[in-house]
Parts: sequence; structure tokens; C-alpha cells
Amino acid sequence: MMAAENEKELQQLKKRILELARKSYEHNIYTYTGFLSMAEQDVFYGMETELKGTAYELYGGRQDTERQMLRFGSMESLGYEEAFPIVCLSVRPVMEKFADSMTHRDFLGAVMNLGIDRSTVGDILLEGKSAYLFCTEKIAPYLIENLRKVKHTNVRCAAADAVAELPVKEPEEIRFTAASERADVIIAKVYGLSRNQSLALFRERKIYVNGRLNENNSYTIKGGDMVSVRGYGRFVYHGADHETKKGKWSVLAGVYR
Repeated sequence: MMAAENEKELQQLKKRILELARKSYEHNIYTYTGFLSMAEQDVFYGMETELKGTAYELYGGRQDTERQMLRFGSMESLGYEEAFPIVCLSVRPVMEKFADSMTHRDFLGAVMNLGIDRSTVGDILLEGKSAYLFCTEKIAPYLIENLRKVKHTNVRCAAADAVAELPVKEPEEIRFTAASERADVIIAKVYGLSRNQSLALFRERKIYVNGRLNENNSYTIKGGDMVSVRGYGRFVYHGADHETKKGKWSVLAGVYR
């Protein structure tokens, strides 16, 4: 399933999602997309009318992933359970002492240079000079056999146990004061941006709240909202707990570094 990059491809994705939902219902089986980007997930969320009553689940290998696979079907609707076809791989330098410092872009570039589709790979999580990546079961053997170099560093790719080897990192809690709980105000505070920079992110369609595209900069962020800002990261908004003497709100958020 190809990754969607433009409006035409997003429309094709919509048709494909409807096909998978129909196939799951008619054949009593689980059906899956590839890993969906935030923009692609937003397309799915916008299909509530067409998919009303359809059982589904989004999962990316663990609960805090951004890129996620969409599955149609459930234990209740199908009468049996089935694991998502997702594998976690570790990518480690053969000799860590001499390894380059590598970024997310370096690891992703090395994977894409193997000629595979972006939808076969989920989140890539850095751990020192190594990385863990989630991918589809089908592409995992190919990556294990062929991913041999990242940047200028020779690496070894192998299956990993995400639960045992990759503990979930707790977000870093930060407290700050804000004039209001408007999305543009809170985002500017969290990432140290000017108001204009924050507004530009909304115009560029880079803000997602609970997985859905949000272009309304005056949206009031609520406690528990998960906010993703493309190019900056994610944070969970815990809320404003009291008003300061200067009439501003004391706010708490958890930022994923």
C-alpha cells in the first residue's frame, strides 16, 4: 500500500480504506493498511460517516507511536483475535566506538535507499547511536538482510523485543504561564516560538490534535489532548491549574523529547 503524498494519493487512500473495511466485513477477516502518517490518519478520521459502525483499531508497535497501522475487525465482530503484522528491529553499529552520531533522518534515509515504500516502516526511535524501527512482517526479512550501512557506519539489523528492549520514555513535564489555553499560545510556549511562527504552523497544516489535523489556531486545548507538531515533536497537555497574580494561567504539559 503506497504512502499518500498529495491530494490525488489521499483520495486513493480513502478508496483503499473503504475497500479494506468492506473486505473485512464480507470475508470475516482482519484487514490492514500500511503504516499511516498523521495526514493519512486524518483522512481516515474524516470518514466517520462512510465507516459508521465499523470496528477498527490503530496501532504502531506500541501505544505511543506516531505512524500507525489501521486494522479493520475486532474480537467482538469476527470472533477471534489476531496480532498486528508489525515487527520491531534494532539497528546497531557493528563497532559503536567508531560509529558516527546519527539522526532520525540518517536512519530513515538508509532504509529508503533500499527502495522500499515508506508505508512499510513505522516510527524510528533513537537510542544512543542505535535505533529501533517498526516495520511490516513482510519487509522485516529484507531489512535484516540488506540494511548494512547508515551514513558512513556499518550496522547490524536484527529482530528485537520492543517491550523488553525499548522501555516507554515518560514525557518531560514542563510548567509555564500562558495568557490563555488557545492552541497557538500553548504551542508557542512549549517550543519557544514567536506567535507568528506558531500561526505559520497552522497555515502549513502541521498541527494535529489527538491524531486529527487542526487548522484552527484559536482552538482551546483541553486537558489530556495529545498535540503533534510536525518538525518539533509531541506533547500531552495536562491543563491549567490556577491563575497567577498577573492574570495568566499556570500550565503543565508533558513534552516527548
